[in-house]
Amino acid sequence: MQNLKKLLYSALTCTFLLNVNVPANTTEKEVRVFSGRHYNTDRAVYKKFAEETGIKVRLIEAAGISLIERLKREGKNSQADLILLVDAARITNAAKAGLLQSVESKSLENDVPVGLKDKNKKWYALTRRVRVMVANPKVVDVSKIRDYSDLADPSLKGKVCLRNRKSPYNQSLVANQIINKGESKTKAWLGGMISNVSQPFFPGDISIIRAVSKKKCGVGIVNHYYVARMLAGVNGRRDSLYAKRTLVITPNPAHVNISAGGVSKYATNKAEAIKLLEYLASPSGSKGLAAPTFEHPLKDVNQNPIVKNFGEFFPDEVTVDDLGFKNSLAIKLMKESGWN
Repeated sequence: MQNLKKLLYSALTCTFLLNVNVPANTTEKEVRVFSGRHYNTDRAVYKKFAEETGIKVRLIEAAGISLIERLKREGKNSQADLILLVDAARITNAAKAGLLQSVESKSLENDVPVGLKDKNKKWYALTRRVRVMVANPKVVDVSKIRDYSDLADPSLKGKVCLRNRKSPYNQSLVANQIINKGESKTKAWLGGMISNVSQPFFPGDISIIRAVSKKKCGVGIVNHYYVARMLAGVNGRRDSLYAKRTLVITPNPAHVNISAGGVSKYATNKAEAIKLLEYLASPSGSKGLAAPTFEHPLKDVNQNPIVKNFGEFFPDEVTVDDLGFKNSLAIKLMKESGWN
């Protein structure tokens, strides 16, 4: 069993060393990045940082939950310098677990907007993602769907499809609704929405978009960039055709989630880790991460025509800290509603 666990872990983990020519008369430095982001385009940003600073980047990619468990297990023996995670719950839970340390940085405070950074300076957002609804106009009346709460309407019986409860994106969405509308109304919303679900809960956002396209259901909740990536052909021609049959509906105001980074509590290369975090959170760094993945940078919107075609989005005023604080209650309400 122990060997099986090791095999499964190694299958989820990829390690890369991004080499650059270190300038002459410069002491060779490096930073080890443990990342829950899985985009090859991120490496171009790391490479640019390395070329500009002479600091080598060692990148280890794995599922976010695997990274967190590894950091807990290794403790002081951890090799991580900088930790990157997706979703508000994961980054705030990492901070609560004592895996991150506070940093002092004027550029981080200036570049990362209020509400998208930790009050204790343990993590900072790098990119933004909008939780939208994707619908098939041939199955549902899209004119009657404007907000997440509309998915509880009895007229959508058997037409709603959702990702499973373990999805941190959905946990943060429910936390968001608790903050915005209160626990009682959120319970009612969950009860109505779950009663409208006829399909088994899906493992990922892409599978929901496919199901909506194929009329297996009429509407689902996904992150906006999954639709954009499919439309752009990142996943192949078939998925592009699927996505074209759907319509993206963005609530106003919208729930906005993040990917974020923090310096590991036991970072060996702390100065280098802070320097890379500053670079990634800077206007050019954030745009470098977000543009090719169809996410939004911290202070602007993605200028890709596909994303712009989704229309404007207006974030609500819920902070990432708030989402993390309500995560456990959100999971409790989801379980009680039958969200499996």
